[in-house]
Amino acid sequence: MRYQRPKGTADILPDEAQKWNYVEETARMLFNDYRYQEIRTPMFESFDVFSRTSGDTSDVVTKEMYDFTDKGDRHMSLRPEGTAGVVRAFVENKLYGPEHPRPVKVFYMGSMFRYERPQSGRQREFHQIGVEAFGSNEPELDVEVIAMGMDLLQHFGLSDLRLEINSLGDKASRDAYRQALIDYLDPHFDELSDDSKVRLHKNPLRVLDSKDKRDQEIVKGAPSILDYLNEDSKKHFDRVKALLESLNIPYVIDPEMVRGLDYYNHTIFEIMADSKALGEGYTTICAGGRYNGLVEELGGPEMPGIGFGLGMERLLLLMNAQNVKLPVLDQLDVYVVGIGEQTSVETLQIVQALRADGFASDRDYLDRKPKAQFKTANKLNAQYTITIGETELKNKTANVKQMRTGHEVTVAVSDILHDFDDIITKHFTDDEEID
Repeated sequence: MRYQRPKGTADILPDEAQKWNYVEETARMLFNDYRYQEIRTPMFESFDVFSRTSGDTSDVVTKEMYDFTDKGDRHMSLRPEGTAGVVRAFVENKLYGPEHPRPVKVFYMGSMFRYERPQSGRQREFHQIGVEAFGSNEPELDVEVIAMGMDLLQHFGLSDLRLEINSLGDKASRDAYRQALIDYLDPHFDELSDDSKVRLHKNPLRVLDSKDKRDQEIVKGAPSILDYLNEDSKKHFDRVKALLESLNIPYVIDPEMVRGLDYYNHTIFEIMADSKALGEGYTTICAGGRYNGLVEELGGPEMPGIGFGLGMERLLLLMNAQNVKLPVLDQLDVYVVGIGEQTSVETLQIVQALRADGFASDRDYLDRKPKAQFKTANKLNAQYTITIGETELKNKTANVKQMRTGHEVTVAVSDILHDFDDIITKHFTDDEEID
């Protein structure tokens, strides 16, 4: 029987994993600059964690979640997104307590699962990087999160980015808009898709997010949420816009943006890129917004929150399409060549000593001839080779060669074991030193 990976999943092989590691470590360093700390939550949660927070009319809940009953007859789900699990952890572990300075800032990385039609950059198991900040209603925090998202993508060397923002207002504004939207859509009820008919009176904003072409034509004439913002909501959104301008972050207002999950309010945003690798026109690669009320939904106190998420697969597709050059992360510093079986112990000792001293080192494990070993050293782009043969073994020496220049010196093995960095400094040019 021939086994294959499940549909909608991918094997991330070593060469590709290097890119993933670079993205993850770059994100970690940047998030640390903004004082966000890592949080890790379970890959599966109670089904109710996601159905309660995402909304029972959302596509995520009604069509896409991988849910199951476990052996204890509990209804569980693989996580379809990161925010709900983080909020559950925030509440359960009382991170809202006075001992935790506000805002509480966290980030996460990991696998998410949605039963969707697999396509380029969109898999059934996909990976997200996200941030969440709890405890502040201030527009300044909205702008910090947006600026951090832009900063992160620019750190990855991406260009042709566009920031789109909108406001969903507070509860009063949403309630007023909700009724206006129902009044507009009701006369078109028979023309709506089956999904939108179900959603119309439960959450009419869902209809605005419909992918059905008939629905999209109908909602073109729908009222705008921006016309229903009350004074507090307008003030919040105006402050966000002014702060973005003060940071020289250009933006476009998209009044039709509603986001895909029910828990958003006030500021929402998407960072988009223009790349054919993701489709025609601008495509979203990072999105988020404010979700005041979500902490209460999961049993916590009144606690505002805001965050964003970005998909790793789509990000890497975009980086490849824009020919982003990644640093060499797997540099081989030294390849140790042994000539003759009798040198095996010494070459192994040298490799281990170099590794203990912080050098990436390797040797032959296939009992190959010297020519084949040197060929491997070239293929692996080793900066230096250390060679020991019968003569060197007797003299307790080794030949150290700088591969780029061909410069070679003979040194005592004890010196290599003691301080290889000193050998490089003494015998090779400064610009060839290993960092």
